[in-house]
Amino acid sequence: MQMGQIGSAGERQLQSEYGTEDRAAKFYSDQMLDHLNPTMIEFIGRQEIAFIATADASGECDNSLRAGTPGFMHVIDSKTLAYPEYRGNGVMASLGNIRENPHVGIILVDFVQDLIGLHVNGSARIVEDPVLRSDIADLPADHTNGRIPERWVVVEVEEAYIHCRKHIPRMAPVPRHREWGTDDVKRKGGDYFDAKATPRHDTDGQFADEPVTAELTQTISPGFSVAPAGTSGN
Repeated sequence: MQMGQIGSAGERQLQSEYGTEDRAAKFYSDQMLDHLNPTMIEFIGRQEIAFIATADASGECDNSLRAGTPGFMHVIDSKTLAYPEYRGNGVMASLGNIRENPHVGIILVDFVQDLIGLHVNGSARIVEDPVLRSDIADLPADHTNGRIPERWVVVEVEEAYIHCRKHIPRMAPVPRHREWGTDDVKRKGGDYFDAKATPRHDTDGQFADEPVTAELTQTISPGFSVAPAGTSGN
């Protein structure tokens, strides 16, 4: 997206090619903001999960899940939000991308109550927990079972807009003990996709010949059950 212009040059070009310019213009004017309004702020404050899209300097993409108690994604003001980074697998894929390329795309989806989503796009920076906490007095301090934020991703909001509900399934929360902060392989899901035993490419880019039997050896207890849209899910 260019400064002062809503949408990318690519989407504008395709709108012209496919004849959707009027529909797109109405969506831009009716639904897209460059900040978070009070309704959006309230919505963010009650969400427990968010999906974070990042890309490195060459455009290679990654998408990751972030989760916490309601309010874990903290709105600092109408142009700024922050979410915590806890101790993980040490790969730092999302943060590494942000180090190279600050552009991030966030989507929060309410699968339980309103069946609606919110997109937030913007520019991100990494701030260590003590530094941000010294500036933001009401920054959440969720230390449940060792969940101590190591650092935060602070996002300057550039776009905020709705994701419509028509294809969002209704889900119902079910009791589940979450192993926040654990390093236990089994409790984290183990080698659920049998990746460890799957042959890698050799030096010529070919797969090894030996077959692999895919057997699920770990079970992950779901945190949600799916109910048909339009039902209470209870």
